[in-house]
Amino acid sequence: MDLRISYTQNGERINHSLLTAAAFLYIDLLKNTSFGAASPAHVMRTFEELSPMINKIINLLNKCASPTHIHQIQSQIILHHLHSNTTLAYHFITASQNFSLLHSSLPLFFTHLHRPHVFICNTLIRAFSRIHDPHIPYSIYIHMHSNSILPNNYTFPFLFKSLSDCRDYLKCQCVHAHAIRLGHLNDIYVQNSLLDVYASCGYMGLCREVFDEMSDRDVVSWTVLIMGYRNAKNYADALISFEKMQYAGVVPNRVTMVNALGACGSLRAIEMGVWIHDFISRNGWDLDVILGTSLVEMYLKCGRVDEGLNAFRSMKEKNVFTWNVVIQGLGFAKSGQEAVWWFNRMEQEGFEADEVTLANVLNACIHSGLVDMGRQIFISLIKGNYGFSPSVKHYACMIDLLTRAGCLDEAFKLIKEMPFEPSKSIWGSFLTGCRACGNLELSELAAKKLAELESDNGTYFVLLSNLYAEVRRWSYVSKVKEVMKERELEKDLVVVLLNLAPGT
Repeated sequence: MDLRISYTQNGERINHSLLTAAAFLYIDLLKNTSFGAASPAHVMRTFEELSPMINKIINLLNKCASPTHIHQIQSQIILHHLHSNTTLAYHFITASQNFSLLHSSLPLFFTHLHRPHVFICNTLIRAFSRIHDPHIPYSIYIHMHSNSILPNNYTFPFLFKSLSDCRDYLKCQCVHAHAIRLGHLNDIYVQNSLLDVYASCGYMGLCREVFDEMSDRDVVSWTVLIMGYRNAKNYADALISFEKMQYAGVVPNRVTMVNALGACGSLRAIEMGVWIHDFISRNGWDLDVILGTSLVEMYLKCGRVDEGLNAFRSMKEKNVFTWNVVIQGLGFAKSGQEAVWWFNRMEQEGFEADEVTLANVLNACIHSGLVDMGRQIFISLIKGNYGFSPSVKHYACMIDLLTRAGCLDEAFKLIKEMPFEPSKSIWGSFLTGCRACGNLELSELAAKKLAELESDNGTYFVLLSNLYAEVRRWSYVSKVKEVMKERELEKDLVVVLLNLAPGT
């Protein structure tokens, strides 16, 4: 079946043309066994009789205004035995998808048809993969296999995409083997889809094997490999692959550059990052939201604050994520005052801060010791000035800020008043601050809370024992030791014993 396909920028397949309804119907009629040994003239007469009805139903599907209409049309398709027509099936599946009725369309093709046409199966697999239902496409594929409906090279890309969504490695290997057996693995679209599913599942070794066996590799092939390495936090191999891509003469696209910039930022590979920026400028690429944000983030992670802010200013379009990257980057660079300034500027320019924004600006206050500024922002957050209530993460930031500044009583009051159960990280940061300030009472309380939260973790009991040993409360050390024995945490006792020696 002549269905021309190409890739979009992000690697998805799109249709550029379909056979006309008449051609599809003619093929279906010629293949339909119900015509038996009918003459070509009889086939053409039947074709002419059915064609207006099919066109009428297609027009109705295109004008469908409600789910009720879909169900009514489905009844007419069954009544007139038109469900085997591939063109009609394509339009019906598309209309069903528009009204989120894909699941209810399945009986039309698998109850009333024993062996639906491969094009119908492919269209359904494609539709379900696009709504991120990872299980139905594989079920359709199993039905095809069980009923001797041979898949073609258009079956596998969207099937692999659905397996990528559910990270199902075993099913992927099964389909991979089937694609090899049927001889479809030489298709670059199938190969690229297979690369993507292995990369998404975190099996970069298998992804690399498939990549190395490819006779031809396009920009999608290289981009999937680079993206896979980056997502696996194997940033060095991501950049090595990016360099090899240049040697191979394959021109990168925006998706490639976003992932390469991400790897540069994580590795602090500023030279490669600058080269990518220069490439973007030389080729006259606009800094759209995604590419521009990636460039800004790379510079800020590499400590190049001025270059990062210049890239930010040059962006024609920004979103809240772009602003979050700037505020977070300035916070890590210990430019807390500047981070707060950009936070205020963000609001002035009409961007609404989200939960990540507030966490980033509070973290910036932590890194720069801006206690009063952090207090003001947190109070505004509690008052609902930003349109949402503080989460446990915001409370954790504020408690950390107060604890580091030595405001232990204020921090402890906030812990007691917060509408959440304090997390391990909150008690951990509070304990660190209490020990730094030499406050044994609050240190003991925090250590006990940590031990309660993870009663099978001997580390916190050791920590509690260390606190008692520091002030020579040996009887308390012994009690901790007994509790650890009762809870079978003896493996950590050797650490406790180090604190029992005189003079410690």
